[in-house]
Amino acid sequence: MSLLEFLLGLALVALAAWAAWRLRRARTERNRLAGELAEQRAQREVELHAQSERTAALFDRMVEGILVVDAAGRIRLANRAAGTLFQFTPPAQGRTVLEATRHHEVAAIVTRLTREPEVLNHELRIDGVTETRYFEVNALALRGAGGTPDGAILVFHDLTALRRLEAVRQEFVANVSHELRTPLSLVKSAAETLLDGGRHDPAVTSRFLEIIDKNANRLTLLLDDLLLLARLDSGRVELNLRPVMMRDAAQEALDDAALIAQARAVTLVNEVPGDLRALADPDRLRQVLANLIDNAIKYGREGGLVSVRGRAMGSSLVEMSVRDNGAGIPPEALARVFERFYRVDKARSREQGGTGLGLAIVKNVVQAHGGDVRVESTAGQGAEFFFTLSRPGAERKQDPTLNPVSTVP
Repeated sequence: MSLLEFLLGLALVALAAWAAWRLRRARTERNRLAGELAEQRAQREVELHAQSERTAALFDRMVEGILVVDAAGRIRLANRAAGTLFQFTPPAQGRTVLEATRHHEVAAIVTRLTREPEVLNHELRIDGVTETRYFEVNALALRGAGGTPDGAILVFHDLTALRRLEAVRQEFVANVSHELRTPLSLVKSAAETLLDGGRHDPAVTSRFLEIIDKNANRLTLLLDDLLLLARLDSGRVELNLRPVMMRDAAQEALDDAALIAQARAVTLVNEVPGDLRALADPDRLRQVLANLIDNAIKYGREGGLVSVRGRAMGSSLVEMSVRDNGAGIPPEALARVFERFYRVDKARSREQGGTGLGLAIVKNVVQAHGGDVRVESTAGQGAEFFFTLSRPGAERKQDPTLNPVSTVP
């Protein structure tokens, strides 16, 4: 074998070895890349699964009810809020909207969306066993390739609380108008009588001036109560909290009511323990007690008994109450007595000269202190109004909408 042939063979062997090495390296790199791709794919699948679970959880936990329907009007997806709203039993998937919701208006919205490519806004009323609820329905038509109908998405926003607020506002405006109209009419009538010549008769002048004065005072009381409630609602009432001896506070309020009680032969009793203390604004506390005692005297039994009681509730609370032994409050009225302008006996309330806001003020002032109010009554045995306050040194509940209060040790 010549040297040339030897070198050529050696070169071929070296080339083959290099080629084999390159092939092994390429295979190794390919395997590494395949492994990385498989790992990335697996990681991506894990991420997609986690994202899908998060999306499903978010969908299911949304406050708004959501229905997703197909082109045939059958439900593809429904979240928990929609199930609660329409009481899906069994689960709604695969059923028609009418079968699942039992509501023709909802089914009509879906039918309309299959014909008209648009967004619909519709207000829906649902009458339940215990209450009527209102919803705004935002519905979007889904379109497939070529614009063919592919179902719809319906979102149900609960408007019930808003409708209740609107009803309360309307009732409030109507009540204020009514309360203002009566005394203003009397003032106007008395003034016209005096201007028409009645002022020349001293007896007539005196009588009609008394009418004007009485109704002007009534208007002033009403406006003062309305302004106080507005300030309490907006958190603009600053409370100067300090330890208050509750027996002394009760006695001051009872002393202030002595003349009214005497006129109805009502006996006033202070049963508050002498060592009972609470954290309160003295002026606002006096207003709460005065309103409750005044109500008990006016609407209790003539010649009856009104008592103020108090007790410690554990280490953190004080409970006060004002009790009368009158006719009591009808069961159907108990839940409403703290509402503004609500009166159990409207005719008698106006005869007594009340504004209809006294118990609403009690509730708002007590809640501003971090306390609660309630009432108990048995027909023929009177009513007892309770409220709680914090004891000095105890942690006090505070409404976050209220302004900070100052505390005097």
